[in-house]
Amino acid sequence: MKPFSTPVADMLFSLNEVAGARRITGWDDELAGEIAGHFAVFAEGEIAPLDEPGDVQGARLENGRVRMPDGFRHAYDAWVEQGWPGLTAPEEFGGQGMGGAIAALVSEIFSGACHSLQMVVGLVPGAIRTIMRFGTDDQKTRMVPPLASGEWLATMCLTEPGAGSDLSRIRCRATEAADGWRIDGEKIFISGGDQDLSRGILHLVLARTSDNGIKGLSLFLCHSERSDGSRNGVSVARIEEKMGLHASPTCQLVFDGAEAELVGRPGEGLRAMFTLMNHARLDVALQGAAHAARAHDIASAYAAERIQGRNGDGQPAKLEEHADVRRMLDRMDSLAIGARAIAHLALVVLETGENPGLVEFLTPVAKVFCTEAGMEAAELGVQVLGGYGYLREYRVEQTCRDARITAIYEGANGIHAGALAGRGLRVGDGAESFAGLIAGIADETGSVSVGDAAKLWVEARDKVREAGDTGALAHDFMQLTGLVLFLAVWARIGARSGQSPQPARYARVAASVARRTPHDIRAAWGKLMAEAAFRGS
Repeated sequence: MKPFSTPVADMLFSLNEVAGARRITGWDDELAGEIAGHFAVFAEGEIAPLDEPGDVQGARLENGRVRMPDGFRHAYDAWVEQGWPGLTAPEEFGGQGMGGAIAALVSEIFSGACHSLQMVVGLVPGAIRTIMRFGTDDQKTRMVPPLASGEWLATMCLTEPGAGSDLSRIRCRATEAADGWRIDGEKIFISGGDQDLSRGILHLVLARTSDNGIKGLSLFLCHSERSDGSRNGVSVARIEEKMGLHASPTCQLVFDGAEAELVGRPGEGLRAMFTLMNHARLDVALQGAAHAARAHDIASAYAAERIQGRNGDGQPAKLEEHADVRRMLDRMDSLAIGARAIAHLALVVLETGENPGLVEFLTPVAKVFCTEAGMEAAELGVQVLGGYGYLREYRVEQTCRDARITAIYEGANGIHAGALAGRGLRVGDGAESFAGLIAGIADETGSVSVGDAAKLWVEARDKVREAGDTGALAHDFMQLTGLVLFLAVWARIGARSGQSPQPARYARVAASVARRTPHDIRAAWGKLMAEAAFRGS
C-alpha cells in the first residue's frame, strides 16, 4: 500500500501561478505554504492512517446513536486542539479569519487523506458563513464560537424521501409556537447526521413555513440539544449502507417537534441556502481533484516498481516504460492537475469578487469536470494496477468507490449541465465572461488550439441559445465547455511549467494535453451540432 502523500507543491503552484491567487486581498504565499505544510503533516500522520480501517469498520448505529470507527475520535480531538475548525471563522468569534483559498488547500488535503472524515467536519465553514450573513447578532454570538472551537459540528438537512433536486416537494414543516419554532418531518442523506466526535451538532434545516412552493421554504437552526440540556426531538432512523465513504454516517433523521430558530426571514430559505453553494460545489470539485491525485500517486508508484515484459532493448521493463501505461499515467496526472487548476481558477474569481457572473458560470463547470476527472482517474488507476487494482490491497478500488458520490451530491451533474445550458446562457454575463477568459488565455499563451477552441465554443453557445429545448443539448454543451476550459488551463500550465515543482513532468503532460484534447473538443462540438440538427435547432 502506498502511504498518502500530500501534493502541497502542486497545489501551491496551481493557486499562485495558474489561478492567480495573488489577486486576492491579503493573500500571502508564504503563509499559505506554511498552513498547507502544517496540515499536510497532520493529515499524513494522523488522518490518512484511519482511511482504510475506517472503510472496513464503518460507522454504526448503536441504541439510536452513531458510533464512529475506532481512532476517529482521537484524530478529531487533535484536529480541534490544533485549531483547524475555526480556520475561516471571524476572529471576533474565536476563529482565525482565513479566506476561502486557504480553506481550499486544507480541504483538498483532508479529502485526499480521508474523504469520510472530511465529510463529517466539512460543513462547519458553510454553517458559519450562513449564520454570519443571515443570523441575528445574538445567533452569531451564541452559535459561531462553538462551531469555531470544534465543540459543535454542523449538518445540512435538505433532501427528503420525495424531494431531491426538486426542493419544491419538501414536506418537512416548521410551525411557530409561543416560545419559538418546532420542526416535524424526515430528512435523508444527511452526512454526519449524528456522530460521537463533537459535544453537539447544529442542524441547518430547510423546512416549509407555508404551502407557497419554494417561496414557502425557510432555513432553521436546530441544535441536537434543547435549551434545558435534554436531547432535542431529532433522532436517527437509520444509517445508509453505501457503495463508499463507509466511515461517514449518512443518516435518515426524524424531526419530532424539534426546537429550532429561524435564520433570516420566513420564505427566504433558498436564498440563504444558495449563498453556500458556490463554496460547497467548489469544495466537491476539489474532492474530485484529490481523488484523481491520490489515484495517480498510487498508480505511478506501482508502475515505477512493477516489472512486466521487456523494453525495446530486450531488457526487463517497468510498467511505466510501456506506452499504454504511460498514456494512462499521463492522463491521470493531467486530470488531477487540470481539475485542481479549474477549481482554483473559479475559487480565485469568487474570492476576489471581481466577476460574479463568471463565478456563476465557472462553478457548475468545475463541479462537473472535476468530479468526473476524479472518477476517470480512479478507474484508470485500477487498470494500471491490473489484478492488484481490483483487490483491496492497494486501495485504489476504495478511491473508485469514494469518488463516485461526488458526481451525485451538491447537485447531480446532469442538473448542473441543464442549468448551464439554460439559465447560464440566458441570465447575466457569465457566458460572455467565459468566452473572454478563454480568448484571453489563447492570447496570453499564444495557443492556436485554444483560440480555435474558443471559436468553436462560441458557435456552440449560440446554437444552444437558439434551441427550443436546451435540455437535450445540455450534456453535450457541458462536456464541450469542460474540455475547452481544460485545454485553456493546461495551455497556461504549460507556458509556466518552468516555475512548477517538476518542470519536465509538467511540460510532458502539457504536451500530451495539447496533442490530444483539441481532437476531443472537435468531437464534442460535432456531437452537440449533430444533436442540435436532429432536434431541429
